Amino acid sequence: MSSAPENNGRRRFLTIATAVVGGVGAAGVAVPFIKSWNPSEKAKAAGAPVEYDVSKMAPGQLVRIKWRGKPVYVVRRSKEVLAELANGHDEQLKDPNSTEPQQPEYANNSYRSLDPEYMVLVGVCTHLGCAPNYRPGDFDEVIAGVKNGFFCPCHGSKFDMAGRVFHSVPAPINLVVPPHMFTGSMLMIGVDGGDA
Repeated sequence: MSSAPENNGRRRFLTIATAVVGGVGAAGVAVPFIKSWNPSEKAKAAGAPVEYDVSKMAPGQLVRIKWRGKPVYVVRRSKEVLAELANGHDEQLKDPNSTEPQQPEYANNSYRSLDPEYMVLVGVCTHLGCAPNYRPGDFDEVIAGVKNGFFCPCHGSKFDMAGRVFHSVPAPINLVVPPHMFTGSMLMIGVDGGDA
């Protein structure tokens, strides 16, 4: 009878040791399994914000920046372009007040931008996804009275320097304004300026 308490002690030790080893093994399997649910580094980079120093841009200059696999057009609008937007050609536009949600709330203004001097648009036509051409100074050949804008040569859609679509073209809505913000002279595309 003296061996019964000794067996209970061994049994308890073996039960606890087995539970600890099983718990460590389960954690060893669960951690990589749960980690596999996270996006890969490549996927994170594809959706990551992109930075560009706008201080080197000349008035009227367009730069194309790739973000999430799409071209983003950034134009430093000249005083003349800003005056053209302010004087208005709203009667020629389908959605002059940008009622369709194609821009973040903070860019829901006549310039469709956080900073009026810089236009930031996804350079993909809202008709069939073509890339509109930038037409500085000679856009009035396409739309009378408007000197600057974007023309999509594939199907003839036309957009002003705020990315707003003109009447009588196939594109149904304005160009998309991506989330963006400025930190000094750095433009960050993919970061919501409303959070700044």
